[in-house]
Amino acid sequence: MVRMVLPRLSPQRLAPIAMTKGITSRLSLMMFLQFFVWGGWYVTIGNYMTAAGMTSVTHWAYTVGPIAAILSPFFLGLVADRFFPVEKVLGIMHLIGGAALIATPSFEKQPALFILGLGIHMLCYMPTLGLTNSLAFHHIENQEKQFPLIRVFGTIGWIVAGILVSAVLKADATALPLRVAGGAGILLGLFAFFLPHTPPPAAGTVIRIRQIVGLDALAQLRGSSFWIFIVCSFLLCIPLAVYYNFAPIFVHDLGLPAPAFKMSFGQMSEVLFMLSMPWFFRRLGVKWMLAVGAGAWALRYGLFALGAPDGTAAFILGGIVLHGICYDFFFVTGQIYVDRKANPAIRAQAQGFLVLVTYGLGMLIGAQASGLIFNSFLGDAVRLTREQWTQFWTIPAVLGAVILVVFVVAFRDRAVEPESVR
Repeated sequence: MVRMVLPRLSPQRLAPIAMTKGITSRLSLMMFLQFFVWGGWYVTIGNYMTAAGMTSVTHWAYTVGPIAAILSPFFLGLVADRFFPVEKVLGIMHLIGGAALIATPSFEKQPALFILGLGIHMLCYMPTLGLTNSLAFHHIENQEKQFPLIRVFGTIGWIVAGILVSAVLKADATALPLRVAGGAGILLGLFAFFLPHTPPPAAGTVIRIRQIVGLDALAQLRGSSFWIFIVCSFLLCIPLAVYYNFAPIFVHDLGLPAPAFKMSFGQMSEVLFMLSMPWFFRRLGVKWMLAVGAGAWALRYGLFALGAPDGTAAFILGGIVLHGICYDFFFVTGQIYVDRKANPAIRAQAQGFLVLVTYGLGMLIGAQASGLIFNSFLGDAVRLTREQWTQFWTIPAVLGAVILVVFVVAFRDRAVEPESVR
């Protein structure tokens, strides 16, 4: 009989293993709370504002986020990344943002102050999206393998928040989701001070405004296909803003129970398609992944338009479940495309420029444009009729179809395709 002698691990060798597991657990909880805060109120705010008599200004609740997204790179680049430990900035921002969110319902009879409260929260929240990523990347060894496993807890947090406030608390049209999300923000703010110490990543460096917004990267990112991608990404963020703002109101108006819970089906499908992306990527490549994503936006709004007259749940839920393809295939693939297109020295700048164009300018214009269109249908009424909902959803469906055709015809960048589809 052969006897196997296993090496004994000393306490010194066991310590790094235990420390790694401990840090991973804390980072995963950080991501869970980070997106629980956002998902806790973002889907329900339109129905709450409608119930509180603010139907005509719901689009402003979805405008303050893009404004904050435009400003947050300047805060990160000029202040947070240079002078203060990441975990402390994260904690302070969430404490202030959480308190603002809890206080916001106090002003439901004063729409301007109500929107201001949401704006203060988003100005604090948006920079934390970059801070949590920066903190996580600093403390993991293999970003490609470890980060997705940590980041997926963020999507789970969004899903759990939707289930809690909608299916459990049945609070879609109340102020409770704001208070739940604000409380979670304060909890994350306190928890952040117990996260591993993370020094400011750009301490002692000189950073220029052009560098922060990614303009220096544009000098190296040449080619018509790149600009076709940028323009189509910008334009697709207009219907993206329509979805976040008005899909929950639409679901509620058609009488489907627990709207925010129904909307969480989109995040559930997002997890599924995120995990299947490598398989699709090898078979479709960049262009057709992006094309399928763009086409899914047109199909989604077409299903909403078809389901509106009779309140057909299958069409409406089908449109919601398409979120996984809509978001992952276009926006996540777009991030991969930009990463492949840029050399290592300018990748961060290039991704920053993409965020500025999409979640900043695109979502800003989308929120305002969709608000104007919605109000033109609404008139002096309280809610849209089913016929008006059909007309409303037809507009982004047509826009998505036009973007798809333009992209398929004009995008021809073969250099970034995997070998299997070249």
